Amino acid sequence: MDAWMIHGVFALAAVLVSTGIFFFVVTRGALIVRGLTPGSQSERSHVYPIYSNMGLIKMVDFQPIISAILLFQYHRLVSKIVSGLRQQDLRGKKVLITSCAFGNVMPRVVKAALQSGAERVLVADIIPNELEHARSKLAHFGNKVEFVVDNATAMKQREGAVDANVIFFLLHELPHHLKGQALAEAGRMLAPGGKLYLGEFHRPELRVLRALSWTYFKVFEPLGLALWNTHDPLACLDEMGGWKCDRTTYFFGNFQIVTATKQ
Repeated sequence: MDAWMIHGVFALAAVLVSTGIFFFVVTRGALIVRGLTPGSQSERSHVYPIYSNMGLIKMVDFQPIISAILLFQYHRLVSKIVSGLRQQDLRGKKVLITSCAFGNVMPRVVKAALQSGAERVLVADIIPNELEHARSKLAHFGNKVEFVVDNATAMKQREGAVDANVIFFLLHELPHHLKGQALAEAGRMLAPGGKLYLGEFHRPELRVLRALSWTYFKVFEPLGLALWNTHDPLACLDEMGGWKCDRTTYFFGNFQIVTATKQ
């Protein structure tokens, strides 16, 4: 093998290892350290530094990076939600985005909601820095968008306040006992006939992809594995009752969009 090829292989390996170490440090690694620190527990203890530190937020929230993390299925996942919003009659109604998300999902969701006649879009997140970052993305929508500090598992919004609620890749990061609470809150805030759009990971169909996903979750986000079985969001909604649910999976079942209508 030529020397330049050997150097190239080592360089690629170094980049991959460095990237892995970086994401471990700003995700699960940080939570492990935080858990060992006396008095560090709060309602935000489960939030990764990558979502709370403004410097890290700006460093990572780059569309090609986010698309790569979701195996380049990001556009398809967001398009499914946008399509659903465009088919709703939201004239004079409110739409909620529960928890900010990286990439262009929020601008696309807000645009689709307003095109369907929504009076206002509410963006809620427990981290002020996330809301500040989202505000910079959505500034061109003016006063049509409202930003509030709120907890997805114990929202301050009144019952039946919105007609659509978008939760994009939040559940896999929540402790298990909070996953159900977040879904219950999503339902409480929806008006009858309102729709919940939930984007998440899903148990892959292919064994090789399942093994790779299992390894990823074990190393970086072990709370996400419960979505494969005990905390499958569609099964949880069915168990709660009062929902009509539909699930679409992507990339050999690795990702899912659940569209749930409140009965």
